[in-house]
Amino acid sequence: MEFAAALTQKFGLTGITYKYNLSGEQLFHEAIASDRGRVRGDGADDEQKAYATRLGVKGPLVFYTDPTCSGRPVSDTFAVAWPEAESQIWWKDNLQKYDPEKYEGLLKRVVDYLNERRPTLYVQDVYAGADAIYSVPYRFVGEYATHAMFARNMFPKHVDGIADAERKRWTMLNIPSFRCEPERDGSRSERAVIIDFRNQICLVAGRADYCGVVKKTIFTVMNFLMPNQGYLSMHCSGNIGARGDTAVMFGLSGTGKTTLSADPDRKLIGDDEHGWTDIGVSNLEDGCYAKLIDLDKQAEPIIAAALSMEGTIIENVPPLADKPLEQTDPQELDLTDRAVTENTRFCYPLTCNPNVAEGAKGGHPETIVLLTADAFGVLPPVSVLEGKEVMYHFVQGFTAKLAGTEVGLKEPQATFSACFGAPFMSRRPSVYAKLLRQNMEKHDARCVLLNTGWHGGPAGRAPRMSIRDTRKLLNAALNGDLHNGAEYDIHPVFNLRMPKHCPGVNSHTLDPRRAWPDKDEYDAAARRLRDMFRENFEQNNFASFGIDAVM
Repeated sequence: MEFAAALTQKFGLTGITYKYNLSGEQLFHEAIASDRGRVRGDGADDEQKAYATRLGVKGPLVFYTDPTCSGRPVSDTFAVAWPEAESQIWWKDNLQKYDPEKYEGLLKRVVDYLNERRPTLYVQDVYAGADAIYSVPYRFVGEYATHAMFARNMFPKHVDGIADAERKRWTMLNIPSFRCEPERDGSRSERAVIIDFRNQICLVAGRADYCGVVKKTIFTVMNFLMPNQGYLSMHCSGNIGARGDTAVMFGLSGTGKTTLSADPDRKLIGDDEHGWTDIGVSNLEDGCYAKLIDLDKQAEPIIAAALSMEGTIIENVPPLADKPLEQTDPQELDLTDRAVTENTRFCYPLTCNPNVAEGAKGGHPETIVLLTADAFGVLPPVSVLEGKEVMYHFVQGFTAKLAGTEVGLKEPQATFSACFGAPFMSRRPSVYAKLLRQNMEKHDARCVLLNTGWHGGPAGRAPRMSIRDTRKLLNAALNGDLHNGAEYDIHPVFNLRMPKHCPGVNSHTLDPRRAWPDKDEYDAAARRLRDMFRENFEQNNFASFGIDAVM
């Protein structure tokens, strides 16, 4: 049990029972039998958290998080402010400084808590990254079998050829039953997610049992490590066409990264986290973690099919009112039910996709797609970007969505997230932007801004762009039809180049102003969004990073 000795040496853990590298089937049964905690706001801390469906172990595991943590706890996410790392980290509201002395005290208390209680902890040894040139051994150690199963689903289990692997190993200690005390521990609440770059530790203490914490925390680590090697870490999906052409699609949650990358005519590299090195693109993961809310099963058959597959974990989808989960077929679940959270999700192994690229790797991208879902309904469905425009829209990382889920709420809310993943970008945006531009220029990649949002008016008054039209626009971009000899109109407000024609798409669709009944209203809405872009650019002082204002 070398891993146990390593955990004793690293943390001082003693007298702990470990269940090491259990299979997916074993973890399924362990989760149902043992995962206990709060699942209702007024509930106790010993309630069942994981359930089977009618398919039993041959189908998905259904898991419910603490109601205060149905998404990433960004206000409780920190990095230890060690002197050697402090100047390199991009400090912000969703990655705050943690006092080193407070952190060391908290870590010791968590270890003492475990040594006193002597619980069973689940250990999974996986890797962050499919390419040995940057891959990091990642050891998950935690109280919930569901989290261990998630780690097993989401990360490669075997990566050969890693030099000095043990020195590179990162360990997550994930203890949801512990309660932080802010005055004593230096946390902001009873929970904290803390990255320790000096000792290569991810500490999760308290009610932070959202499964995404297990992957986004190590992704934040990789975003810090990879640029030092000269490699670009990317919050994007990727796939490969029949002629071997690789494409990557950047985008925030809900913009279509998973949906558009799951294309039966293209091999999937991955749906969320990738690295771009000297030899091409590779997946940091070995699974997919997709939003489920309002899933259109006809439009997204690959994702829908994975709902019923062995190894899948469904997160926070409510049970049916008239049937217990144990009697429910996964396809019967109401994916429009927001009773638990808007952020219902599920994770599944990459192998649930019928068409996966060998080794989860591809060549250098021919096409870069920046995805946005504009709920204001004013951006063009597709725009062709070059040079300075790519950098501008990359660091802005714009999308827009409804401000909430209340009936009648019509005013969209703009979201700007640098590099299309600001919360887990641990270095300044210019670091990633420069690497992206260098790679694009070196490998002659083209770029489009693809709007998967609303058309003909704002959300609540107009329909969302059809997946059919979006796929045709995407395919045209991937084929080079929007670049090679294409004609353009220049948007008068956004200064974006809009193709005049696209195979299979009505040309009137390509200019968003044409679709609005009231042109004056469109012009006013477009100017408001343009001003939001300008304000965000100035607030973040992107000009000081060498980014040109193009809008």
